[in-house]
Amino acid sequence: MSTWTSDVTAPRSTWFLRGVRAAFSLPGLILISSFIGFAALAKDAGVTAAQAAFMTGTVWALPSMVVLVGAIASGAALPAAMFAVTLSAIRLMPMVMALMPEMRTGKTRQCVLYLLAHFVAVTSWVLAMERFKRVPPQMRTTYYSGLGCTLVTINIIVVTVVYAAADALPSAFSAALLMLTPMYFLTSLWGSARERAGHVAMILGLVFGPVFHIVLPRIDLLVAGLIGGTAAYGWHLWRGKARAA
Repeated sequence: MSTWTSDVTAPRSTWFLRGVRAAFSLPGLILISSFIGFAALAKDAGVTAAQAAFMTGTVWALPSMVVLVGAIASGAALPAAMFAVTLSAIRLMPMVMALMPEMRTGKTRQCVLYLLAHFVAVTSWVLAMERFKRVPPQMRTTYYSGLGCTLVTINIIVVTVVYAAADALPSAFSAALLMLTPMYFLTSLWGSARERAGHVAMILGLVFGPVFHIVLPRIDLLVAGLIGGTAAYGWHLWRGKARAA
């Protein structure tokens, strides 16, 4: 029996508030810490407080925001900055494709899914995939609305407040805060990987990332991901054939 059967009659407001409460979990607090670091980075790059808050609400995914701030700081042209952010955001497409079927029911409108797709980022995706098994299918859009809206709103406030006090934060401390979210995401993916190929892909990514950052600094993540992912998939196919033989 599903774990949510006893709560299937709870009103939508209850599930929305449960989504709000989920935003204040450990992953949510780690994300807030990362946005503290982003606020300091944005101020150092010459981005205004209003621009940083606007980026938080519209771009939302932290790595894409860091890429955008870096492009602004380097004086890159607008098309180049847009292309760089787009490449950074492509990694979210598999997350959206995995998450949307978990929320879609026969009565779910497409416009609702398009809107909720905006909230898909590392933290919200991990939290949703972990907790949807305790949420009735017809209430998952409501639950995710509470989660996503709360995360975005809180971090807009955090960025605005911290921006004013960013001068008091040591640069090394700000950089360390920015690393909390990717470290959490890496450990979560490692623990939730169903196939050994996932572990192989992550290890190869950790090895190839620094190498291609030196060799091909402009497209290092893209090349490392393509080569590491392809190699891991090839290893997975070879291992399957070896077992069958």
